[in-house]
Formats: sequence, C-alpha cells, structure tokens
Amino acid sequence: MGSFYIDCDVANLRNTKRVVTVPKMLVDTGTESTWVPEPVLRELGIRPVKKDLVFQMADGRTITRSIGYAWLRAGDFETVDEVVFGQPGDLALLGARTLEGFGARVDPRAKRLVASGPHLAALACG
Repeated sequence: MGSFYIDCDVANLRNTKRVVTVPKMLVDTGTESTWVPEPVLRELGIRPVKKDLVFQMADGRTITRSIGYAWLRAGDFETVDEVVFGQPGDLALLGARTLEGFGARVDPRAKRLVASGPHLAALACG
C-alpha cells in the first residue's frame, strides 16, 4: 500500500483549545493504537489512565506502555481516542482505531486520508 505521514493535532479533552501538532505521524493501518510522544502528552496535561499494557512489536518483541485519552485532528477529521505514551525510539503512529474514529480511510494512490462514506447504524425493529 505504501506508507505516508501526516501532521496530527493533539489536545487534552479538558482543553481542546490548547493544541500541539505532532508532525509526520506515520499512518499505519496495521497498528491498532495511536502512539504520541510522551513529552507531548505530558505538556498537554494528559495523564496515563491504563498503565503497563503489553504490546507486541512487528519484530515479535513485547514491550509495555501506558495509555491516556486525547482529542485528535488531522485535516478535516477529528475524534477522541486512547493514545499510547510513546517512549524514545518509538514511532509516532496514527493507528486504525483513530482512523475509524475519524470516519476516514487511506487512499493508497494519493497517500492521503479520505472520508470512508456513511456511518453504519442498526435499524430498530418493533
């Protein structure tokens, strides 16, 4: 599919007016979670709420990281999601859950995010 990078705005849910832009986040549909450098999250006052979760890396290693909650925006797309507190050496990643929350999909030819279409909903039967 090819990889590409986008800039992503991150904010604390309690103050979405104070935004930090994380440049060049790798859009990674093969990763579930979005990874943001810990210093960015700390600067925004985002605290870990789930600690020492185990992640399996692409090379088979397992590591532990903490997770917090953040507001995220890339272009016209925005959502609220869990974010991993990235450590030195970790990539800044925009994962599949955030893409789903954005209502976006990857256009592999243009290497950009596009609207994924109408949101699906269940029909109540009486």
